[in-house]
Amino acid sequence: MPRLPLIAALLGTLLLCGRLPAADIDPANYGFPLHNPFEATITTTPPELRPLLPSDDEIDQQDYSLPLRPERRFALPGNLRQVEDLRYRLARQDHPAPLIFVISGTGANYASSLTEYLKRLFYGAGFHVVQLSSPTSYDFMTAASSAATPGLSREDADDLYRVMEAVRAQQADLPVTAYHLTGYSLGALHAAFVSQLDETRHSFDFKRVLLLNPAVNPYNAVRNLDRLVQTEVAGVTGNLTFYELILGKLTRYFQHRGYIDLNEALLYDLQQSKERLTNEEMAMLIGSVFRFAAADIAYTSDLLNRRGLITPPNYPIDEDTPLTPFFIRALQCNFGCYLTEQLIPQWRARHSGGSLAQLIGQISLQALQDYLAGSRKIAVMHNADDLILGPGDLGFLRRTFGERLTLYPFGGHCGNLNYRVNSQAMLEFFRG
Repeated sequence: MPRLPLIAALLGTLLLCGRLPAADIDPANYGFPLHNPFEATITTTPPELRPLLPSDDEIDQQDYSLPLRPERRFALPGNLRQVEDLRYRLARQDHPAPLIFVISGTGANYASSLTEYLKRLFYGAGFHVVQLSSPTSYDFMTAASSAATPGLSREDADDLYRVMEAVRAQQADLPVTAYHLTGYSLGALHAAFVSQLDETRHSFDFKRVLLLNPAVNPYNAVRNLDRLVQTEVAGVTGNLTFYELILGKLTRYFQHRGYIDLNEALLYDLQQSKERLTNEEMAMLIGSVFRFAAADIAYTSDLLNRRGLITPPNYPIDEDTPLTPFFIRALQCNFGCYLTEQLIPQWRARHSGGSLAQLIGQISLQALQDYLAGSRKIAVMHNADDLILGPGDLGFLRRTFGERLTLYPFGGHCGNLNYRVNSQAMLEFFRG
């Protein structure tokens, strides 16, 4: 791999008082079967409760490249040269149709599993679909980011907007009847900032914008995720690591089944067996996924900016350079570390920034409260038990969006997006 290895890939007002209340889904009438937020986050929807969607063979799709940062091309270290151009995926209908841009979540590229699912859902409903990497993914940071230091929401949105405009220019022959926008997790927060930006630039005049499990306050979200890695797991000692414990359970599970089947239903089936993961193990697993994402962000930003925090500034790196020492060093830096060592100094240098509280106020959905409260084209779907929500986040969503907030009782973080009830609600929103 040309970047740090992601082990995670194996295993995401008073003026408002008169507003109508949020659409809280009654737990008794909501058939999503996983009520444990850790389990829902990891296993997602049981296969039999997902909608029937077109297969890849039934979708007219292709990957494309955009040369967005030619000035960076010859300065890239060898292990990043394969992503000097930004790739995206377009699924096109054979007739004029509305187009939906899908923004991926934290650390995810355009071909991540959840982005792929949303492509299949919207394409099957008759939309053109463009899949975009997250500004926090190593490919976007390398090929599209202006500062290669993601986390400043307005700058990330500006980078995304330029990518969207470049996509439209490259696909000038695509017959588009209207533009829509969605994103999940951190990608949902980015979608909100992109939508506001479009109000002044009017390149797309998005008809509808849907925020799926948005990170309301990124600082709350990353603190929650960082804490999960600190969970104490029974059985993990100096002689048995957490990953060895998990792999041991998987081994015994496959031995019991008599064969190895690494499909998307694996973890759901595992949770129905005697080798099921405990809450503590699931919390650690989720936290570990995001810790690897944080390490990837910190490593890539440091390397591209030659900051010398993880990789020495003049250290020669080629495609075959061993990265293990830098990977170990990057893993010691969680989201909070990245915020302190790279994002805040970048913000202060570029924008004469001040305190942490000021930064949080500028990168959260709260910075867009007036716009979000007044824009009827924007809606939110969230889960009451989402792991990334912090104190006051749900209250903010209720006050700001009113009846445009659909709040599901279960689902964890994005675990119910592929549930057929949620999928149908998404389609109904975009169909208007």
